Amino acid sequence: MLKIKGLTLHYSGSQILNGIDLTAETGQVTCVMGTNGVGKTSLLKAISGTHHRTDGSYTLNGEALQKPPAHALALKGVGYVPQGRDVFPLMTVRENLETGFACLPKSEHMVPDQIFELFPVLKEMEGRRGGDLSGGQQQQLAIGRALITKPKLLLLDEPTEGIQPNIIQQIGRVIVYLRDQGDMAIVLVEQYFSFAYDLADAFCVLTRGSVSLAGTKAELKKAELVKSVSV
Repeated sequence: MLKIKGLTLHYSGSQILNGIDLTAETGQVTCVMGTNGVGKTSLLKAISGTHHRTDGSYTLNGEALQKPPAHALALKGVGYVPQGRDVFPLMTVRENLETGFACLPKSEHMVPDQIFELFPVLKEMEGRRGGDLSGGQQQQLAIGRALITKPKLLLLDEPTEGIQPNIIQQIGRVIVYLRDQGDMAIVLVEQYFSFAYDLADAFCVLTRGSVSLAGTKAELKKAELVKSVSV
C-alpha cells in the first residue's frame, strides 16, 4: 500500500529525516518506534502531506506521488490521527465525525454504524462538544473521524499517550479488528513498547532521523527491539 524510499525532510534548514525507507503492507500494522525527538511524528507528517518531504520517492497503492497537499492525500485514502488528537473543541462529536465527509462523494455522507460499534461512547456523547470529552474519548473520536474517510492507509501517532488503561485496551482491539479486515495498511507510531509489540507485524526503528533497525516481527528479536528504543 505504501512504499517510501530515501525520504528526507527539513524544518527551516535543519534536516530532521535522512534517507528513510519504509514499506507498509495492506492487512498489517507497521510500527515506527524510537526515543523522543528522533523524527517519528515528522515522518507521519511527511506521509500525510502536512509537511512536505524534501526528497525521496513516495508510492501509494502503486501510484508514484510527487508532493500533494494533505487534503489531496486524504482523497487518495490516507487517514491521519495526529499526536494530540486535534478534535474541534466547539463542535459536537457528530459534527467532528462529519468533517470526514469532505473526502467522500455526497452519496456517502453518513456516519456508519460501525463507528459507534467500535466506539460506543461516541454514540452516547453524540451531542457533546469535542472539548468537553476526556482525553481517551477525544482519542476515540479522532480515530473515528479518520475512519469516516474510508482510508486505505491509516496513520496513528501515539494513540495511547495520556490515555487510561481500559481505553488503551479498547484502541488495541480496534486496531486488531481494522488490520484483520485486510483492506487497510496501518502505520503506528508508539512509545508504549508492549502495546506496539503485541500489535505490530513489522517494525521500523528510527535513531537520529535515520532507520537503525527494520524488519518483520519474525525477523527481529524482541530483546534487540527493546535495546534499540531504550534511552
